Amino acid sequence: MTMDKTQLKSKLSKDQRSRYLLTGSIIAIIVAFSPYIFYLYEIFPSGPVWENTFFTYESKYYEDVATAAWTYFGKITPLLLLLIWFFTCKHWWYHAILVPTIMYGYQLVTAIYQDLYLNIDDMDTNQLIYLAPFFILIISLVYLIRIKIFDKIYGIDLSEIEETNISVFSNISDKELEEMEDLKESNATEEDYYAKL
Repeated sequence: MTMDKTQLKSKLSKDQRSRYLLTGSIIAIIVAFSPYIFYLYEIFPSGPVWENTFFTYESKYYEDVATAAWTYFGKITPLLLLLIWFFTCKHWWYHAILVPTIMYGYQLVTAIYQDLYLNIDDMDTNQLIYLAPFFILIISLVYLIRIKIFDKIYGIDLSEIEETNISVFSNISDKELEEMEDLKESNATEEDYYAKL
């Protein structure tokens, strides 16, 4: 016996709703437990070497495993929250969330690299130089999306704007200059003068 279309559609929508409910619940649990994720550094031992049954970790830059873990989890926690925000945000500007996400990702990679290889070069101090191309690309993308949205909402024809040649530095026509001079010469109050401008 086959299901008719309405029963199949109802079953699909129930499956979809339960999947969204499960995904939302997992995200809510991660966000609610984010302070605990940050404070996981407290379980790591003090001292330069951490030995366990799986591996041995030596902190060369921080010279303390607990300090290295504190640094890592201080970057991982906001990075995780920003990634959740980016993937669940329904606003048109959600690409802007990539700017701090990339920044925290870069800082995390830098911290791990410095600790593993004892690289004293301050990679983190010049991060804006390395991240500027990403920032410019993301900001340009967000602005382009904004223009397209305003075009759809208000029906603005972008080609008309380009043809009008309106600029802050555009020249004032002779007629407008004469009108401003007439206003100055008349004995109008300051409020009238600015109102007529």
